[in-house]
Amino acid sequence: MAILLFRLKHVPDDEAAALRALLDEHGVDYYETPESRWGISVPALWLREERQTQTANELIRTYQEERQRSARAAYEQAKAEGSAETLLRRARRHPFQFLAYLAVVLFILYFSTRPFLHLGK
Repeated sequence: MAILLFRLKHVPDDEAAALRALLDEHGVDYYETPESRWGISVPALWLREERQTQTANELIRTYQEERQRSARAAYEQAKAEGSAETLLRRARRHPFQFLAYLAVVLFILYFSTRPFLHLGK
């Protein structure tokens, strides 16, 4: 019976490729299901054999911990250099998009709180 190993929805292509290469390198027998056009099926990596579950999970856990450490180090380095992405930098780079999002947020906030503001009247 197939065992769901790793969901690929919202996973960057480089991470998915690295996971495939890692599983291939360690001889894990898996297959992949793609996402359907309408998003009904689950894009994922599946194990063919249950006996490889522990090995595959350990490989993926180790890979994700290493990826997290390297991403955190890259962020800390960018932060130290002053080149990290901030809200202010993003607003300066895309001012119209920022103002549009702000308008939508304020619109929703106004109509969400309006009934409570006029409750006593």
